[in-house]
Amino acid sequence: MESKNVIKVIVAIVLMIILGVLVFLTVKHVVAYREVKNLHSNLDKKEHKIKIGFSLGTLKEERWIKDRDIVMAKLRELGAEVLVQNANNDDQDQLKQVRYLLDQKIDVLIIVPNDLEKASYAVSLAQKEGVKVISYDRLVTKSNVDLYISFDNVKVGKLMAEYLVKKVPRGNYLIINGATTDNNTKMIKEGYDSVLKPRIESGDIKIVKEDWAPNWMTEYAFNSTDELLQKGVKIDAVIAGDDALAGGIIEALSEHRLAGKVLVAAQDADLAACQRIVEGTQAMTVYKPIDKLAEATAKMAMKLAKGEKLNVKNTIYDGKYYVPYYVLEPIAVDKTNIDDTVIKDGFHNRDEVYRNVSK
Repeated sequence: MESKNVIKVIVAIVLMIILGVLVFLTVKHVVAYREVKNLHSNLDKKEHKIKIGFSLGTLKEERWIKDRDIVMAKLRELGAEVLVQNANNDDQDQLKQVRYLLDQKIDVLIIVPNDLEKASYAVSLAQKEGVKVISYDRLVTKSNVDLYISFDNVKVGKLMAEYLVKKVPRGNYLIINGATTDNNTKMIKEGYDSVLKPRIESGDIKIVKEDWAPNWMTEYAFNSTDELLQKGVKIDAVIAGDDALAGGIIEALSEHRLAGKVLVAAQDADLAACQRIVEGTQAMTVYKPIDKLAEATAKMAMKLAKGEKLNVKNTIYDGKYYVPYYVLEPIAVDKTNIDDTVIKDGFHNRDEVYRNVSK
């Protein structure tokens, strides 16, 4: 009996040892499997290069070429691959190009809408694919984008109007806005209206014409101004939607020998506009440091691609949703501070700005 009990004990001990070894080997195998799985996962993450799609409504104006180049450079510095498409002011082309970018499996779409409303469908396609969307400098309305990043466009309008009313507190004002399809145009109008309205009501300022240039066409601005001058209407000051429109307006003024006599305010600090400022045919421009806009956009795009929080405090109403709004400050520039702003920042070369001015 005792020998049988001893055998049972020995068998039990052996079975326990075998079971323990099996448990140990199983645990070891599971741990090893998880380590290998994590290793592959980490390798996949390292091998995945973030891909950003940049859809521009146009490259017609000088400023958008600068935006494209600086945004691309900043994103590449951060290690992203960048795919760029230009719609040439065509809504359908922009939609096709966004589809193409989505087919390339982008992580984030940065879009400058050609049309503030029509681009919403392109945004919805991106959202269905789980692609984050940044509305760059122009807001896509009713779309609930992940981020709208731009300068304070209401302030842009204020800066233009405030500059002019100081120089021309009484007189006839011509206003030629940009395209009605661009939400920035509406925000700029809100800004200059807030300054001009009390002076219009008092009778000090008269708006002889307010127009809207389709697709920001320079030729339209020229014709609209020339038409007014042909009728013999006196113009004392002009608010132009951007520097390209200002160029058309000043060309019309020049043909009537009024360039430099009528004050023209605009925005973007294009090279041609800066040259006109130092030459005396354009009074001022609103400078928007694109490098700051581009750098902030690149950083935000990378955060969105990585699933990180943006921590943006401001919001803006897009007509249906309140969306995160990263705001940058614009700067009024005229002959007195052009060297300390546009040129000092390296936005334009001094020799290029003063090219047509005798030293």
